[in-house]
Amino acid sequence: MLEDRPTPASAAPWPTAYPQGYAVVDVETTGLSRDDRIISAAVYRLDAQGEVQDHWYTLVNPERDPGPVWIHGLTTDVLKGAPLFPEIAEEFAARLDGRVLVAHNAVFDWSMIAREYARAQRTAPVRQRLCTIALSKELGLPLPNHKLESLAAHFGVVQERAHHALDDARVLAEAFRPSLRAAAAGNVRLPLLECRPLTEWTDGASGAVPRQPQSSYRGGGAGSWRPSRKRSACPYPNPGRYEPGKPLKQGMRVAFSGDTSVERELLEDRAVEAGLHVATSLSRLTSLLVTNDPDSYTSKAVKAKQFGTPVVDEAAFGQLLQDVAPAEKA
Repeated sequence: MLEDRPTPASAAPWPTAYPQGYAVVDVETTGLSRDDRIISAAVYRLDAQGEVQDHWYTLVNPERDPGPVWIHGLTTDVLKGAPLFPEIAEEFAARLDGRVLVAHNAVFDWSMIAREYARAQRTAPVRQRLCTIALSKELGLPLPNHKLESLAAHFGVVQERAHHALDDARVLAEAFRPSLRAAAAGNVRLPLLECRPLTEWTDGASGAVPRQPQSSYRGGGAGSWRPSRKRSACPYPNPGRYEPGKPLKQGMRVAFSGDTSVERELLEDRAVEAGLHVATSLSRLTSLLVTNDPDSYTSKAVKAKQFGTPVVDEAAFGQLLQDVAPAEKA
């Protein structure tokens, strides 16, 4: 276990552009879809250089079935006396306020948090998030995969209760501190992404639907939403699945999942400019899934495994975009 005490200052100056504080977050949920609920949440507050300031944990009554108890261990009996989300929203917000939200596969945690605040007719005070998967990619850490346990093992952090929000947040905080310091020593740009809160929530026949004025939404991960613009239809027919070792072909359907170092909209623009079809969901017709965390439980990653869809990470996709084969002539 890494100690929570200051270490001697690095010879290199701390980057002045880095944030002044972080909120390392983990939430356990009833599932992965847009109408699933948070059942526990933990926050470790860190200062500008990653030192732990305090931590907080709460159970949350989801007012529904708790979902995969075999994963998180929280039964209906355990949760029935827990506070409802609106009852802990203020304290949760105080822990997040003015800080960068840090999480492992941050798009998922942020999506769940944003939806809970929207249901409560409130807004989470978060403006930026940082995904530790994306940061490990920026640092070039030699990890066998992007699971939290692999990141923890790399830094010698011992997991005690996997899938328990408080322990997962502790593990992540302890692994984030050396990651942050390595980034600072190398003056690495932190992969910060904007958090756009949901501003309205309505319950309809097809389930709860988040809305934001003057915007349409499409999935960007496990039930997440972000503003999007309509694109022209791809003019090329789908040539089928991507074959590893071969170039992409114009017309291939490409889906994205999870956080990326490059802004997602820019990645999609590059794909469209190369003649690819950007798909907002994953089906048997999808040619390729681009994700930095293929072992995550996002709906697209799960379907990719079910359908046998080829998967590449962001860096590999960037290389493939440099040489996209032209569409076959009819």
